[in-house]
Amino acid sequence: MRIAVKRGGVATAALVLVLCNASPAVAGIGVDRPPAGGGQKNDDIYAQVEVIKYDTSKNGNGPSAGPVAAVQADWSPPPCWYAPKWSPDELRDYYQRTYQAIVHDPGMPPEARNTWNEERHNYIDGDYEDFNQEKEGEGMWWGAVQNPNAPFEEQFACDRVPFWADNGETPDVENIITPEILAGLAYEQIKVPGTEVTLAPGGKSKVNLPTWAWLDGGEFKPVSVTASLAVGGLDMSATTTATPKSLRIEPGTKDARLHPASGECTINGDGSIGEPYAKGKADQEPPCGVTYLRSSGDGSYAMEATVTWEISWTGTGVAGPQALPDGTFGNEQAVEVEEIQSINR
Repeated sequence: MRIAVKRGGVATAALVLVLCNASPAVAGIGVDRPPAGGGQKNDDIYAQVEVIKYDTSKNGNGPSAGPVAAVQADWSPPPCWYAPKWSPDELRDYYQRTYQAIVHDPGMPPEARNTWNEERHNYIDGDYEDFNQEKEGEGMWWGAVQNPNAPFEEQFACDRVPFWADNGETPDVENIITPEILAGLAYEQIKVPGTEVTLAPGGKSKVNLPTWAWLDGGEFKPVSVTASLAVGGLDMSATTTATPKSLRIEPGTKDARLHPASGECTINGDGSIGEPYAKGKADQEPPCGVTYLRSSGDGSYAMEATVTWEISWTGTGVAGPQALPDGTFGNEQAVEVEEIQSINR
């Protein structure tokens, strides 16, 4: 069941910005970046936050592994969302401790004190009574959670004051936590292997002779991360999976010819990309590679190899895999190219 929530009281976004710029005594109020498990640290006041757990046991690893970058420029994981955060006792404690900090801070503007006091009384003798203490164990207070990886100003787009929901009820508000949001957060945790391709013939590449490039299938398998949330009657999860799709070669110079001409090397059925070089194929066109047309002289060309990963997710209540924007990850390799007069095969 979903319940509607109105934007009651005074929105907290402006107050959050005031508090973030206040004295150290109240640093962190409303920003929701507490130590693990919530609570207090170094006498600063923090809000309790719901705990999203990540299973990264099937993620990419190794020193060259790194995060994928979404190819869709206008897509990113959510900057904020609403989720269960406080029991009645926890919300009462949070407001009372925060109010005391504000009252005793001489640098706090009067309007900030008044706003916070009005909001606090809304839960004491306003729309609610005594922070819903009589419903302890029957539900939780929901509130905004910021994604610390999002641009700071976007994190406070979720500006509703805390609202109550009984266990099993999902508030009917925008940006409420969903499996799709969990999938986007899992996307941020995805790591894929580095993309140092094997080049052959070995040693320095030769002008006008193809350089073969390939990636072994054993190194490029799907990776995944699962994000889950079980609190306040909720029990949901989402698994985001990245599957290697293609390899793009950027030779590092205009004086080169790509194989194939598009520079996009598709993935083979066994998960490998390209084809390993074998003796006697020096003058054959490789399924994936580059032919340099000019020597690199005393230096080298910065060849860039970038793998595109197809991203999808499955989650609670979702039928079948759902698409997310493809991601890319790559790195540069120094390629030395030399002139030759002849070559023995």
